[in-house]
Amino acid sequence: MVKGISRQVIVVRSPDQKLFEQAIFILNDEAVAKGVTDEMLLKSADKLLRGSQKTKKPGIFMYGSVWACAGALLTGLVWLLTSLI
Repeated sequence: MVKGISRQVIVVRSPDQKLFEQAIFILNDEAVAKGVTDEMLLKSADKLLRGSQKTKKPGIFMYGSVWACAGALLTGLVWLLTSLI
């Protein structure tokens, strides 16, 4: 048990409780001191929860096999040019 520390938290209950019952957000002391409203805190928590469900689409640099094949092709072309010269 930790003594002497007081923290403020937001508890968000999950609508679908198959995996999780609730999410607990520990508030930053500076946010509380700046006068952030409850509505702003709940919107931010909701945004974080919804944002974690989105998946990122892979960019061109995420296709390692494409870059490996391109490198092999380039190496083959250089080898072919040097053997012809």
